[in-house]
Amino acid sequence: MKTIKLIFLAVFLTTISFGSLAASKTHLDHADTDIMDAASLQNGAKLFMNYCSGCHAISFMRYNRIGKDLGLSNKLITENLMFAGSKTGETITTAMPEGAASEWFGGVPPDLSLVSRSKGTDWIYTYLRSFYDDESRIFGVNNKVLVNASMPDALWSLRESQSEAEFDNSVRDITNFLDYVGEPAKLIRLQLGKWVLLFLSILFVLVYLLKKEYWKDVKYGIWRPRD
Repeated sequence: MKTIKLIFLAVFLTTISFGSLAASKTHLDHADTDIMDAASLQNGAKLFMNYCSGCHAISFMRYNRIGKDLGLSNKLITENLMFAGSKTGETITTAMPEGAASEWFGGVPPDLSLVSRSKGTDWIYTYLRSFYDDESRIFGVNNKVLVNASMPDALWSLRESQSEAEFDNSVRDITNFLDYVGEPAKLIRLQLGKWVLLFLSILFVLVYLLKKEYWKDVKYGIWRPRD
């Protein structure tokens, strides 16, 4: 019994310590993304390919899958998303050599296929908006969310050419696109969800009426006349 109490105490203390660590993390702004917003996904895909794909791959995705899900023709895919002579059926990789990446950044930039699943959309949205000038760093910038990040501010030109509100919307579109990349089937799941709920609502009514019909004899008794 004493051993069990000690185990519960250890679990309780561990939970408290994890909660304290979580509370001490940097505040994350709400991304407020909407994966059903096709225009946002299309713009996010374009911005990602222009500003992020030079270093980061999303190798779980193919160009033609993005085109199908986002309503883009092969022509639009070729003109806006493909820059390295790839074919539409190929996975989306980066042309940056791993050796050069390790030399420049101290490591290979991570594949972002599942970053929205591991970090969350709020983390991505806040991180991309949290770069600030820091001359002590090799690229002259640092990040409030990920201190001493080896990544440069890849969106600096976008930040300078847009207003603060426009830049926030651009980052939101990139975040929305990465949310879609993390689970492409989510689009289908959300579209089917409303029809499933409608079906269940109708089924509930039918089942309830059927239940009342079956329980008539139980309630009144087949041997007793009804009033």
